[in-house]
Amino acid sequence: MPSAVLFRRCFCCNGAPSLNPTRTKKQLVFMGSPQVSASVLDVLLNASREPNSIFQLAAIVTQPPSARDRGRKLMPSPVAQRALDKGFPSDLIFTPERAGEETFLADLKALKPEVCVTAAYGNILPNKFLEIPQHGTVNIHPSLLPLYRGAAPVQRALQDGVKETGVSLVYTVRALDAGPIISCERVEVDDHIKAPELLSMLFDRGSELLIRELPSIFDGSARLKAYAQDDSKATLAPKLKSEESWLSFSEEAFVLHNKVRAFAGWPGTRAKVQFVDGNGELDIQELKIITTRVRNCGDIHDNKDEITFKEDALIFPCAGCSALEVVEIQPPGKKVMNARDFWNGLRGRKLKKVL
Repeated sequence: MPSAVLFRRCFCCNGAPSLNPTRTKKQLVFMGSPQVSASVLDVLLNASREPNSIFQLAAIVTQPPSARDRGRKLMPSPVAQRALDKGFPSDLIFTPERAGEETFLADLKALKPEVCVTAAYGNILPNKFLEIPQHGTVNIHPSLLPLYRGAAPVQRALQDGVKETGVSLVYTVRALDAGPIISCERVEVDDHIKAPELLSMLFDRGSELLIRELPSIFDGSARLKAYAQDDSKATLAPKLKSEESWLSFSEEAFVLHNKVRAFAGWPGTRAKVQFVDGNGELDIQELKIITTRVRNCGDIHDNKDEITFKEDALIFPCAGCSALEVVEIQPPGKKVMNARDFWNGLRGRKLKKVL
């Protein structure tokens, strides 16, 4: 493994760090991987370092280093990098390929954690893992469970155009996001918020819930007050696929607008358009659609195939006498630009939709 990656995938039981036999603080293991998880780690690290803190971070578990950026260099997960930046011991950052690896489970058991906390960890936790922490494993899930169980709760909620969502603090069980709920908080959803911003907001709220509930989780009273989910009301939030990113203007504008918000970040949203010059020659290009609005049906060009420009947006006619206003766009090989700059760069060429 490259020298830049300072932590080990796991350490053997004989190499586990010595633990103070007179310790009074509860032992907590945090598990997370992406940037939103790093914000939860910040909250836990800060809280654990308070003079009156009842817990300390015994270890951090995250996804193994992956090849990222143009050079495809192996890089630690955002959680691992944040932990290193904060001075967390590198030999207490575990990066198993799977949470069921015997060596990893032995190392975790040696730490005797009372509670494990997960926040977008990205790995299935087997029963052998769930049996280790004395007071269970608690997950921060960015939805109002049992709604949107699965890998993409925020994205699927935005795609559905919900006006309200939230975050749930739940005990982890083997069934997908189906454990008893300790606490939850509702959040109103603005019509223009995108998935990355909403994810960040919900994990911030989830961190606050976690800190508030940790004393009851450690003493076991949270287990007594937690309530079962109503499985009959459960909905699923499957992982996003890159092939879902295409926009079809045969759908209504509000459907496309919600999809643009939901798929912001990854995989994004794409559309094909025709560039028509004065001689009628066509050039079809793929554009990334970044920011949109919905235009009411009273002000739409008569030609349903032609894309026009008004005020600060490209106007894409859609189904049901609706139109999608595209405010920001990214042409092939270029940076994100506003619609006005893109329109001015056409130099007289017309734009038409490709359904």
